Amino acid sequence: MMQRIWALTAYFTKSVFFSLTGLILLILSLAYWVLFFPPGQGTPDFENYVIVIGAMGAATTFLLALSLSARASRLENYPLLVRLPSRVEYLVAVMLGSLILGVGLQLLVAGLALIRGPDMTAGHVLMIPPLWLSVDILAAVLAAHASDLVTSGWSRVIIFSLLAVLLILQGMSASPDSWLVSRLYDLSDVLLNFDMIRLSDGAAALGSWIGGNTMGALSQAAGVVFWPFKAMSDAVFAGGFSPSQALAPAVLLLYSAILFLIGATLFAGKDLDFIE
Repeated sequence: MMQRIWALTAYFTKSVFFSLTGLILLILSLAYWVLFFPPGQGTPDFENYVIVIGAMGAATTFLLALSLSARASRLENYPLLVRLPSRVEYLVAVMLGSLILGVGLQLLVAGLALIRGPDMTAGHVLMIPPLWLSVDILAAVLAAHASDLVTSGWSRVIIFSLLAVLLILQGMSASPDSWLVSRLYDLSDVLLNFDMIRLSDGAAALGSWIGGNTMGALSQAAGVVFWPFKAMSDAVFAGGFSPSQALAPAVLLLYSAILFLIGATLFAGKDLDFIE
């Protein structure tokens, strides 16, 4: 099985690396280095180095996973897929290919950024791999769900809509007067001006209830979901992991595993439409 997966991975990786997409991403990576880590200026801050290159790696891996998924959907690859014992091997090869190329470009920028770069201790160096790899793997899996290769029915809409709702709820936790609560109070004032007292009282009561109970609980729940990102950023600025923060990369890998299992299940049971 592993021989088949590695052979497919090498095939997909080579097809993208020596394509126009690979050249464009390489040029963009070099431009990213020049823009954010100019050699003449230097990079004195370790925090800036880790977070900026980590974001670049996640974005690059996401784009590469989309590109590899599109190539895997081509009709010319149909003979490869039908000869595999399991479709999951095909999907794993796409994920591995995107990770290899994404991490490769990320390491290229990371190496170039070390020119007049930050002073790093052994502890700093050891904390970088779990941070970058966990985020890159999650980006690759999310890109697979965004591609036509894995999407089945409304799965893409459901997953990314759920993520958007969680992000909105987490943002509401920062301000007690959330957008929805404010709009309900505005509606109450408008209804009161039209002498609709019962409706006005109902809108005001609903706004008070949501602001005091429901939104607070939902925002806390959304904050728990996105806790790994906050924990990892806090660890970067603190210069090391605390015992609880050390679990954050593992939690992201757990998210990735769950999303990959969902994607593999969708991919294994869907009717494939190949692109000519």
